[in-house]
Amino acid sequence: MDKDTLTEMTPGEVAEALAFAQKAMQGAGVIALRYFRQPLEVENKLSGDSFDPVTCADRSVEAFLREELGRRFPGFGVIGEEDGITPGDADINWVIDPIDGTKAFISGFPTWGILLGLQQRDRVLAGLMLQPATGELFYASRAGAFLRHNGKTITIQTRQNTCLEEALLYCTHESMFANEDNLASFRRVAAQARLQRFGGDCYAYCMLALGQIDLVIEDTLQPYDIVPLIPIIEAAGGVITDGQGNIPLAGGFVVAAANKQLHEEVMALL
Repeated sequence: MDKDTLTEMTPGEVAEALAFAQKAMQGAGVIALRYFRQPLEVENKLSGDSFDPVTCADRSVEAFLREELGRRFPGFGVIGEEDGITPGDADINWVIDPIDGTKAFISGFPTWGILLGLQQRDRVLAGLMLQPATGELFYASRAGAFLRHNGKTITIQTRQNTCLEEALLYCTHESMFANEDNLASFRRVAAQARLQRFGGDCYAYCMLALGQIDLVIEDTLQPYDIVPLIPIIEAAGGVITDGQGNIPLAGGFVVAAANKQLHEEVMALL
């Protein structure tokens, strides 16, 4: 394909890419588990008092996925957290977060995950999240949202009738909000929700898709943090946008809700 092509991937091509991605993710999960709950050297990617950890697990997982995906789809580009952008010959990119939730990873909590998305221009065609410690693989495309676990695959769906006063709200931590206005918006929503809990990283979004919780509101996300999760939320029946109601391809402030009514209630409070 040329970079300027306007040809959309067909459903069959997306299904083929998604099937291969599932196999690649299993190999990546094996690598990640070699490092999980083991002594690790942790580096800080930031300076000063800020802390953004990275380990050899992050780098090894991303390197493996880049190699596997590049071998099978050499024309696709790759956008990864650790090694940046590798342009392809097409307008299609794999988006990789090798360990989403590195802070949870180095703490021994199984709420991290491996994220992989397939994006063509402004459309996210497919997304996957693997939690290797629990053996759960969440994946989605226009064909639906699914969970594979213990050899079984089920279709997943968000809670379609939950309103804000009944909602279970998750956020990784309040410290991720970029400014006082965004934090105040979050707290306005949290004050009206039934339950507010912290933690979760990418796992919280998948619990929303599974119908276990109802809201995730976060800030300062990078594209690789959220792009792979967009198809999982949407195909399961949820709504995910930025603070202005747009698809959050660039990350930033993100609202993920179990249904349209709940999303509208939240947006009215921002």
